[in-house]
Amino acid sequence: MKKIFLCCAAGMSTSMVVNKMRQAATQKGIEVEINAVGMEEFEATLPNYDCCLLGPQIRYKFDEFKKKASELNKPIAIINSMDYGMMRGDKILADALTLME
Repeated sequence: MKKIFLCCAAGMSTSMVVNKMRQAATQKGIEVEINAVGMEEFEATLPNYDCCLLGPQIRYKFDEFKKKASELNKPIAIINSMDYGMMRGDKILADALTLME
């Protein structure tokens, strides 16, 4: 089972995106674990997941977080702002799965 975590400023708005992603995974029959954390939990969470997606509001942390993710050979990306704002869980899930290929 793939494990994805979303990281944002406080983990609140992203939890709504997580729910949409979980719904999309269930509809498509994809077994995946998806959780949201605040950016202060990034380093502790990273080793336990296959992939990290950053909320657009913390894109300024990308370079710092990418360095840490690369050390553990974990893919990381910034969620597309439009997809995030529109809560397109299916699209964000597809992007995460592609990132882990």
